[in-house]
Amino acid sequence: MFITFEGLDLCGKTTQAEILIQKLKNSGFDITFVREPGGTRISELIRNILLDSQNKEMDPITELFLFSASRAQLVREVIIPSLNSGKIVICDRFYDSTLAYQGYGRGIEIEKIKIINELASSGLVPDLTFLIDIPVEEIYRRRKEKYGDLDRMENSGVEFYKRVKHGYLEIAKSSDRFIIIDGMKKIDEISEQIWYIVFEKLKMKAK
Repeated sequence: MFITFEGLDLCGKTTQAEILIQKLKNSGFDITFVREPGGTRISELIRNILLDSQNKEMDPITELFLFSASRAQLVREVIIPSLNSGKIVICDRFYDSTLAYQGYGRGIEIEKIKIINELASSGLVPDLTFLIDIPVEEIYRRRKEKYGDLDRMENSGVEFYKRVKHGYLEIAKSSDRFIIIDGMKKIDEISEQIWYIVFEKLKMKAK
């Protein structure tokens, strides 16, 4: 099974992914956890370029291809081999992020991004995607509370994030693999909701 977590920066998706992983491990499942961008040596090098706050001049097309390059390496080096060996793969962001951020956020043509996504992901589609939904303003409140400084992506501005949020909600309408989660709920409430959905899905696959 391939499970992805999506949402605006600081929505809590990483925390929820980690909680789910622990519950799955406690239940005896073999898990591979990866993140985007990143997850391999090459992909982590690309991640550093993408998030470096000094790279303000980066063109949206450059950004698109860097994210896609990171994904292509991750899919071929880690995700596909893990799925083929019977592991559950949990990914913190996947190609839906590219549609939301570079498509709706940066204004790159959606259909062109879909072609690049298809190539970079080798046609792989998640079985289940959790979209953790929070208000745009919450990003900045959480960032200030937790870190203080913003990375390059987080410096993109409120209007950018409003477009990304709208994009995510539009993308979620396109497939029943999406589960939209209220990210303003308590962490425990969210994790229980996610666990119930995943557990039911696993029971169905086992039949």
